[in-house]
Amino acid sequence: MPGESQIPIASVSAPRRFATSLALFYGAVFTLIGAHLPFFPVWLRAIGIDASWIGIIIAVPAVTRFTVLPFVTSLAERRASLRSAMIVTAFMTALGFAAVGTQHQPVLVFLVFTATACMWTPIVPLTDAYALRGVARYGLKYGPLRLWGSAAFVVGALACGLLVDVIAARHLIWMIAALAAFGAVVSLGLRPLDNPKIHPAALHGATALLREPGFLVIILVSALIQGSHAAYYTFASITWQLSGLGGLTIAGLWVLGVLAEIVVFALSPRFTLQPSALVVIGALCAVVRWLITAQEPPVAVLAVVQLAHGLSFGLTQVGTMGLLVRHVPVHIMARGQGYFAACAGIVAGGASILSGAVYARYGQGVYYVMAAMALSGAILMWSARRLLHHPQSSASGG
Repeated sequence: MPGESQIPIASVSAPRRFATSLALFYGAVFTLIGAHLPFFPVWLRAIGIDASWIGIIIAVPAVTRFTVLPFVTSLAERRASLRSAMIVTAFMTALGFAAVGTQHQPVLVFLVFTATACMWTPIVPLTDAYALRGVARYGLKYGPLRLWGSAAFVVGALACGLLVDVIAARHLIWMIAALAAFGAVVSLGLRPLDNPKIHPAALHGATALLREPGFLVIILVSALIQGSHAAYYTFASITWQLSGLGGLTIAGLWVLGVLAEIVVFALSPRFTLQPSALVVIGALCAVVRWLITAQEPPVAVLAVVQLAHGLSFGLTQVGTMGLLVRHVPVHIMARGQGYFAACAGIVAGGASILSGAVYARYGQGVYYVMAAMALSGAILMWSARRLLHHPQSSASGG
């Protein structure tokens, strides 16, 4: 019958359309991040903002993760409107970065960027929650979807790296604002998911997440390991620029790390180790990476060290998401991502502010502090590995 012949086609095309639109949006989101992370600090320095203020301004997104972000993800979940929330925050982010570009005084940049970050920082947790719901519904794999974000990060970093050698650094903000606008347009193509209203029992389950030791360990460990990248995100480009490296070389160093990250995401469906073991490996690689970086290695050694980003960040991310899928019911995934991002924000915000103060006095010595953070995450995850292999049911939430 005609109706019967169409069912397999629809069942195959729906996951493909979802995956394609999500990959495009991940790409747009991370193209912006790829331009922002290496070169927003360079722009701040170019308009005359000193290192202490740079550390404070760069910490703003991390702070909004534990103040504003959980309310945004919670609201999106209550209204069953993940897709709508992603679209609204994308457009507000584009407007915000355009406004940031008109400011040059430290206090004004801080205030406008704070307002922008309130809309920008929820985008990735909302997108990850949307992705994990799609993974659960269509039987997809997170890593291959997420790798498009990492690939796009390369594009953003290289584009800004080329511009650094062509235009004045004080104009880089307009490249960042343009990429934010591109992401807003791409968000309109996201595919709707069936998201029924959350029942009261499910909302109770979301609150119960904060009483589950396993979930708390997951988000704290990830926050410590990923937060150990704070000095790298904030001061790597500035340090490399001061040492005489050109914009394209700086972008190339960032790209090396992200290429390794892409390989990890692409191969992640083949990993057979427990997610907790992946996180421990990622943490230990971060420790080695920061200890070597603290020695101010030559660019050839630094290029090799940058490949460790695939493990220090990528493997940690894959392991963390594997643990969250096991411990967080799909109907409260946005809330779980909100709590996860909030914890990461607290740790990363503190680490960014601390790194600004330490870098101003000790320079590359700041990476010893980052190594200690990553090591503490590895120890905590290893100690709790048995707990994480047996999820509790307190968050099942009806």
